[in-house]
Amino acid sequence: MSDIPRLDGIHHVKLPVSELQRSRAWYESRLGYQVQMEFVEQGKLMGLAMVHPNGGPGFALRLDPERAAAAAGFDYFAIGVPDQAAITALAARLDELGESHAGVHYASIGWILPELHDPDGHEVRFYTTVHHTDASPEHVVTVQDPRESALQREADLQAAAGKP
Repeated sequence: MSDIPRLDGIHHVKLPVSELQRSRAWYESRLGYQVQMEFVEQGKLMGLAMVHPNGGPGFALRLDPERAAAAAGFDYFAIGVPDQAAITALAARLDELGESHAGVHYASIGWILPELHDPDGHEVRFYTTVHHTDASPEHVVTVQDPRESALQREADLQAAAGKP
């Protein structure tokens, strides 16, 4: 279709935060993000644009405590991780840093690492960009009870591999 606009991935993700420097330190130390730009308004630092040296999406933090509190707990986005080995290594890194998360699990089309929370309680999820199930607009996959069906498939795979 020639009238469909051309899009080019996600430019950046922006999150409201209650304490800019605390969030900056967390995203730097946990995920390796680096500050690229600072946004100062009327003499006050109000935002940061961050980049990831190994290809993660652009990331922005905006000082806005009220919105940060309202957004806490919801998983607005999932950061792509290349494959199962990389997401497993990320989980191990988070474990070493003492970060609580739900571990790596088989999910609808790839592997997921959910329930990591930043200092404001935003859920930061990770999902592999290599998939074990094909999905396309030509053949829409309907997932019934996503969590339950993924847990059952994971248990079936472990049983087939002889793992408890």
